[in-house]
Amino acid sequence: MSGVELINQLNDLSVKLRESVSYMRRAGENYARAQNAYKIAVNQEFLQLRAEGTPVTMISKIVAGQPEVAPKMLERDIAETLYKTAQENIQAIKLQMRILENQIDREYRG
Repeated sequence: MSGVELINQLNDLSVKLRESVSYMRRAGENYARAQNAYKIAVNQEFLQLRAEGTPVTMISKIVAGQPEVAPKMLERDIAETLYKTAQENIQAIKLQMRILENQIDREYRG
């Protein structure tokens, strides 16, 4: 593969990296919003169950399965997975870029 082709691939990866960072920002915002909604739902259920006299030691087990909480927990978990996947994608692109940079360096140093 020629040096020009390697440089073109590196430029393509640079564009992908910028797009991935932008996506990660949006995924991070979605994760934060989902985490916030989940915490609010958990706290509301906790207070309600506590007011009903449910023992504190049982509340954490009960809350996770409540219809008001479980979907928010799922949304939070999905958002977290997308955020972490975006992080891994960025790391993979950076690794590909380093490999290409080393190939370019070898190509031009001979």
